[in-house]
Amino acid sequence: MPRQHPTLARLLTALIAFLPTLAVTQEEPAPPSRSIAEVTRGLAQAVGEQGSWLLANLGEVEADELVPRFLAWAQEMTDLGLIIAISVGLLLLLHPLGRPIFSRIEGWAQRGDTRLRSVRRTVGVLSAAAADLIALLIAWLAGYAIALTVLGETGSIEPRESLFLNAFLLVEGAKAVLRIFFAPRNPQLRLVPSDDRRALYWNGRLARMAGLIGYGLLFLAPLINLTGPAALGRATVVGVMVLAFLYALFLAVHNRKQVRERLQAGAAASELLFTRTLLTGLAWTWHWVVILYFGTLTVVTIIEPATAFAFMGRATLQTAAAIGAGVFLVISLDQATARRIQLSETKRRHFPLLEQRLNAYIPMGLKALRAGITVAIIATVLDAWRLIDFTGWLTSAAGLGTLGMLLSVTLVILAAVAAWLLATSYIEYRLNPDAGRGHPSAREQTLLSLFRNALAITLVTLTAMIVLAELGINIGPLIAGAGVLGLAIGFGAQKLVQDIITGVFIQLENAIDVGDIITAAGITGTVEKLTIRSVNLRDLSGTYHFIPFSSVDSISNFTRHFAYHVGSYGVAYREDVDRVCRELEAAYEDLKAHPDPEIRHALYRDFVVDGVADLGESSVDIRVRIQTAPGMQWAVGRAYNALVKKRLDAAGIEIPFPHRTIYFGEDPQGQAPPLRVQQSGAAAAPAGHAPDAGHAPTRTGSAQDGSASGSADTRPPYDAPGDDA
Repeated sequence: MPRQHPTLARLLTALIAFLPTLAVTQEEPAPPSRSIAEVTRGLAQAVGEQGSWLLANLGEVEADELVPRFLAWAQEMTDLGLIIAISVGLLLLLHPLGRPIFSRIEGWAQRGDTRLRSVRRTVGVLSAAAADLIALLIAWLAGYAIALTVLGETGSIEPRESLFLNAFLLVEGAKAVLRIFFAPRNPQLRLVPSDDRRALYWNGRLARMAGLIGYGLLFLAPLINLTGPAALGRATVVGVMVLAFLYALFLAVHNRKQVRERLQAGAAASELLFTRTLLTGLAWTWHWVVILYFGTLTVVTIIEPATAFAFMGRATLQTAAAIGAGVFLVISLDQATARRIQLSETKRRHFPLLEQRLNAYIPMGLKALRAGITVAIIATVLDAWRLIDFTGWLTSAAGLGTLGMLLSVTLVILAAVAAWLLATSYIEYRLNPDAGRGHPSAREQTLLSLFRNALAITLVTLTAMIVLAELGINIGPLIAGAGVLGLAIGFGAQKLVQDIITGVFIQLENAIDVGDIITAAGITGTVEKLTIRSVNLRDLSGTYHFIPFSSVDSISNFTRHFAYHVGSYGVAYREDVDRVCRELEAAYEDLKAHPDPEIRHALYRDFVVDGVADLGESSVDIRVRIQTAPGMQWAVGRAYNALVKKRLDAAGIEIPFPHRTIYFGEDPQGQAPPLRVQQSGAAAAPAGHAPDAGHAPTRTGSAQDGSASGSADTRPPYDAPGDDA
């Protein structure tokens, strides 16, 4: 049996020592400085041990064993190099062959309707990524096929070859993902907006970073652990991460200004608030984010070299997926918020305020949803880096209860908003004269307006109570307190309660509508505003009266169903009553042919003469009645009065006015004293000219409305000396 060489034992020992480090432990990680010191010390010890072993055992190695072992190692490296050459070479060969496919996909994405161009572009990007990944899979499968069938024993593969092929698949897959974002040769398939030069620059730099980290941690370090001491493998991991960190630091510092300017330009060109805010924040912090990320990756790799790559990969993928999905949803919501909702012309005519309400409520809901998505993104990112246990909280009883509470509150608010939209839209439809239902009545306007206000108060109160109950707040004391408060208000505000109760019954009995002419509390005017506790009138002089319903004992409404113009026309006692009635009827015929159509249409029934209503002191009063439309009795009366005056004047019928008889008295002989008339002003008689005293003065005079006109002195001159009757 040949003697086992100590090198094989050392390799097995190193492998056995390295395997426990692959397991994820829950021990407290060592500080970075301690880990670096341990790695350095272990590396030095391993190098020293290897050197001592080589010096001590170099002489024991037989010449005939050295050459076969060297040849075996060279054969292993040759096989590994062949696998590397075939996989990489085949991938490099397939890339140029796939460029025509990418060009066809790019051209297809730009054809067709511009409205579908974004959809075509998305499908084109996914198709190009699928073609790139298919080429990678072909190269990877070819390497595995060569390793399994040509090299070594058929059906088996060496660990070093498996390490490379797995690292090749992951690293080149990461590069394929980078090509989705940058697409150096296909600008129409490029997700990151950039020119060809910058896309080529960043694709190359990030591909180098992925190759350095991926091949270093997934292939080089494990290969060294298989063939050398574990400390050397750990030192390789540290070296790879330090180089990656320095390279990332160089890229961030070197390009910070250029990237900041491009991000600021993108923020200025964006129409969405979220995009502008996100790009502006990234413009000043992106290089710090990169430095922090690679610094964290380096530190974690030094502290836990066995689990660092898996942890960082999982955390990075979770962070990228959360941010990508969240940003996509938020931007989609922002775009939906930015577009105004437009209803059809028919719906706008039937529901004039519905479009305005939708454009007010839906953006508010979308903004609340966007805030929730942002919180979920932050929590998921923190959970990915083990800063909080968001996943554990979600699966716990507290987390499920919180989610259920938020869902219930959201559904309650949505139901309240939907009920309000439906109710207000129906009220608008009933009150809208353009909806095809005709002009609504004043009572309908008043009752529906009151119902809308009552519904708003009810919905707000019920929604607030239910939301507070869902949040875990005991609303029993609130309800009891509201009852006590309502009772106290009822006792302290009896007038207010009386106003409201009276107003409710007045509205239910349809006693008043907006626009009616009424008399309430001794005030007559037009109803301009009607609430559940008061009525507001404007009288003929323009004065605005506020009348609470508690002060209203009775209401006289002049504008319900129909009205009457009642006119009493006085004529002289000598006039023929039948002739006067005929003239009044003729005046009504003139009224029916009035030039104002509003007057003509306000006449409801035929003319009615009630006859002689009164025998006055100076006239015979004849009363007539004309039925009119409600509220038109005054206009019809004014028009009819004018026509009556014209008719009676034309017929020579006297319309008397009050007369006054002036009696000067008589002396004992039955003679009346003379009347002295004295003029004043410019019309005075010339000096020395006495008025004629030989004529008796007029015994009767007349004055309209019981008053005499002029400035003549009509006093009887009983005490004038020398006057003879």
